[in-house]
This record gives sequence, structure tokens and C-alpha cells, in this order.
Amino acid sequence: MDDFYVSHSRFSDPGVQAEWLDATPRDIAALREAASQLVFHYWAQGDITEHGFPAERREEITLRYASDMFARLRELDPAPPGGPRSPLQRIVGCCRDFTLLFVSMARHHGIPARARAGFASYLMPGWYIDHVVAEVHDGSGWHLVEPQLPPGYRDPVDDTELDLLDVPRDRFLTGADAWTAARAGDVDPARLVVSPDLDVPFLRGLPYARYSLQFDLASLNKHEMLQWDVWGGLDAAVSLTSDALARTDELAELMADADVEQLRVAFEADDVRVPPVIRTVTPPGLLPVEVVLR
Repeated sequence: MDDFYVSHSRFSDPGVQAEWLDATPRDIAALREAASQLVFHYWAQGDITEHGFPAERREEITLRYASDMFARLRELDPAPPGGPRSPLQRIVGCCRDFTLLFVSMARHHGIPARARAGFASYLMPGWYIDHVVAEVHDGSGWHLVEPQLPPGYRDPVDDTELDLLDVPRDRFLTGADAWTAARAGDVDPARLVVSPDLDVPFLRGLPYARYSLQFDLASLNKHEMLQWDVWGGLDAAVSLTSDALARTDELAELMADADVEQLRVAFEADDVRVPPVIRTVTPPGLLPVEVVLR
């Protein structure tokens, strides 16, 4: 591994807020816990207005860049990340935002870190839920880090405490691993969902596993995208063609073993590369709008 994952992406770069992060420790556990205090999930605990948020603060889910996210957090509470924050002092967001802020703080301290898109089995028994976590390199290998959940979180599947600093690989399947497992019959594709009660065919099964795999490839290339972005070969098809299946198989096999340079080369293909202008479909399902990336 080279220094690729130590340097910032355009998304993780804290910009002028970098000095604000100097007060955070160069410690993975402390940074993980700090990140867990920075975001209030936009739907996991019901409507945000039931928790005192004005409805207009839901627009914070569109914050794309760590620099803007840290700036907003600083407005809400000038104390640097690391201490407890009340819900209203956090930005409204989702798993991707917990992860991006953790990755940004880790890279700020020279810790190799990246986002991984995939599916977690530890959020709801019986399901693999669409999720984004971080991955850090300790010099000997990569470890999955869960930035969203509180200390002491217990996996509801078996009521054991989840290791938030080294999430087992069978409890979080990266996009490529989920695709491979589903294609091999090791995981029922119907269990791969954004949410069990979200009755949108594209947001479950193999079509969404393909979507997750492309997000994961982007993350491995330091493009930490919003969960509702669309680009390249991504579409809302619910019936995959033989060509689409073969292409996704090819990418999954490559991602299982590729080094950084191979991942960069793979990401140059038009069907997966993030272009300067993308489309985004912000929940609850508005029409796609074009976004020019910085």
C-alpha cells in the first residue's frame, strides 16, 4: 500500500477547518467515537422534527464535502470533535456522513483510511442493510471500523458486543463481497436491501448489490459519493442483462484482490468512472438533478 489513502480526496479534505481538527487525537478509537457524535441519522429514529429539528434542517443530508460538514458543525457547536454533542448540535445525515467525517479526521492525522460501501447484517436481524463504514490500515492489514454506532453496541442477531474497531467481514459485506456471495448462492439476494419495508424493486436484491459495488469501487478510488448519486452505468433497472451480470462479476473479481494501481485503472472505464457532472436523487425520491462536482 502506498500513501494514496493518507492524502485527502476532494470530498474528505477539511479545507479551512483543518486547524479545528488539530485538537482531535491521533487515535483510531477516539476518532471513531468522535465521529459517532457528529451526525444525527435522518430517518433511523423517526422523523427528525420529533427530536426538535426544524424541518428545513433535513437539507443537511445534501452536504457532500467534509469542509462544508465541519463548517456547519462548528456553527452548531464551536468545540472541536471529541466531546459529547446534543442531537441538535449534530448535522442531519446518514452512514456515509459518519464515515466521511471519520475518514477525514483519520487522514488529517496521517492514518490511511477509506470508505467502504456494502451491507451490514448487524443492524436488523435477518437482513443485510445498505450501509457505509470505514476501513483503516494498521501497517499489517485493513480493518473495518464502524463510525456510526455507540460504544457497547450489541449485534441484535446474537446479542454479542460488536467490535466497532474491527468489524467481522461476515457481518459487513463490501459491495463486491455481497455481489459475489449473492451470485454464488451463499447469501439470498432478497436479503440485500436499503430497508426491508421500502418497496422499491431497484433498492433490493441483485440490482442494488450492483449499485453498491459501483459505490464501493468509487470509494476505493477516494470518491466518497452520496448514497443517492447516479453516474456512469448506474440506472434503475430491476432486471439485469447478461452483459450487466458479466461486467459486474468481472469488477467483483478484480476488487477482491486488486492493488491501488489496478483499482485506479479499473475506475477509468466510462461505465464506472465518476464524471465532472453527475445526477443525484435526494430522498424521498425527487426527480434527478444535475450536480457539478468541485
